[in-house]
Amino acid sequence: MATSALSPQYRRVMLKLSGEALLGPREHGISPETCDAIAEEIKEVKTLGIELAIVIGGGNIFRGIAGSKRGLDRATGDYMGMLATVINALALQDALERAGVPTRVQSAIEMRAVAEPFIRRRAIRHLEKGRVVIFAAGTGNPYFSTDTAAALRASEISAEVLLKATKVDGVYTADPKKDLQAQRYDRLTYLDALNHRLNVMDAAAFSLCMDNKIPILVFDLFQRGNIKRVICGDPIGTLVTE
Repeated sequence: MATSALSPQYRRVMLKLSGEALLGPREHGISPETCDAIAEEIKEVKTLGIELAIVIGGGNIFRGIAGSKRGLDRATGDYMGMLATVINALALQDALERAGVPTRVQSAIEMRAVAEPFIRRRAIRHLEKGRVVIFAAGTGNPYFSTDTAAALRASEISAEVLLKATKVDGVYTADPKKDLQAQRYDRLTYLDALNHRLNVMDAAAFSLCMDNKIPILVFDLFQRGNIKRVICGDPIGTLVTE
């Protein structure tokens, strides 16, 4: 199915971005050029008339679980990672606003000087008014990944799909960068993904999506135009569903 018809398959979408998506050519931190490129793609997607929410990770700045392996208290490390996601959310918000896309950041940890507190009804109202909503600071609790935060927020706002943007073009039987024989799945069930321990999302995120019947679409973020393609139903990436 071609995207030329510009017919979105979903009305309300949750997009999960990793912190590494903002790296660009850098090894650490945020690439303003990459933020601008993602913002332009999101601007194109918004012309389709969909409602878009985003959860962004913080791995380009700090990853709590990595800090705990070096002796840092796990809960402290996770809170530091949550703060990193707020930095990324503000960077993406700035890029979106400069592109002419009205955006709100809602944080699970209150910091009213830079972001709204997460309030479900307010988030839904922003979406209905055509604003992009970026959910920052994960779930606000340690020991939960931003994948779980994306699944939780998707459930709370009644998103019709969770788009998991990655560095590869779907879910494989093994790491395609290490195993040349790895095969890509076109479709998977939640239980298959869990039983085969496929490295897509953690078990808590899968369980939330499974319980709330939210399909997960895993695709390559770095192929220009892919966000619009998956929303318009092009058969790219891997669909995880019932």
